[in-house]
Amino acid sequence: MPRAVRFREYGSVDVLEVVEVDIPRPGPGEVVVAVRAAGINPGEAAIREGALHEVWPATFPSGQGSDLAGTVSALGEGVTAFSVGDDVLGFTDNRASQADFVVVEETAIVPKPASVPWDQAGALKVAGTTAYACVRAVDVGTDDTVVVSGAAGGVGSLTVQLARQRGATVIGLAGPDNHPWLRDRGVVPVDYHGPGLADRIRSAAASVDAFVDTFGGGYVDLGLELGVAPDRINTIIDFAAAKSRGVRAVGGATVSTPEVLSELAESMAADRLEVPIARVYPLDQVREAYRELARRHTRGKIVLVP
Repeated sequence: MPRAVRFREYGSVDVLEVVEVDIPRPGPGEVVVAVRAAGINPGEAAIREGALHEVWPATFPSGQGSDLAGTVSALGEGVTAFSVGDDVLGFTDNRASQADFVVVEETAIVPKPASVPWDQAGALKVAGTTAYACVRAVDVGTDDTVVVSGAAGGVGSLTVQLARQRGATVIGLAGPDNHPWLRDRGVVPVDYHGPGLADRIRSAAASVDAFVDTFGGGYVDLGLELGVAPDRINTIIDFAAAKSRGVRAVGGATVSTPEVLSELAESMAADRLEVPIARVYPLDQVREAYRELARRHTRGKIVLVP
């Protein structure tokens, strides 16, 4: 029997289960994808904990997951863009990708380039579109110096690469263990630990034009302290600071289109973009995967595989 991740009440990772389910059937304009990889994201943990109940309430029993990559196994009525056997990547808005099979809308997937590894393809959509939106929100250009907090994390690791693609000088805030990875991608690493962070950034760059915060915890104020204009600071996590300081809080929903997703996938195929994979877990170790995510010290993405 096919399996899927479920939880029947809000709570810690201990409420997560992997249960047997029926193979889903596609409706009009939908396809069934046999999942090969499904990335995990902090927002999914927040939903499962009940922290986002007022915005995105769960209906129990709830599935989990949005990112996915796999092979089309069935077509719904009217689907013309894909055939059974096509390899695809994309997402579902139905909290269902952490499973052996998932139904997705035809417009939520794009072809997976053959050279893109399954684990990277399955972790691309949420982090990739969020990073894309961040770089666009602060209008990164060739002559800019941009600082990225959480520069080796799931979104940060893609943000620094996309900013470098635009020709910017990028300063990545990360722990020393991630500095070699950042340097290899043309990023200037700065240790975020301890006092004096603003001075360390000033030592790395004469001035800072833009700031992308992917981590929270005071980085919006740091950007302002560095003299960055509020409209060139974007945070994807510190919404209270965005409201009180007048900075931007633009996320991936603003660029969640097949065109952007295809652009990111083709950039990966051309070796211009990499989704670093911290660890791959089998589906039945979903609790362990989210425990690791909660530590917030991984380089890149954590992925589940059926």
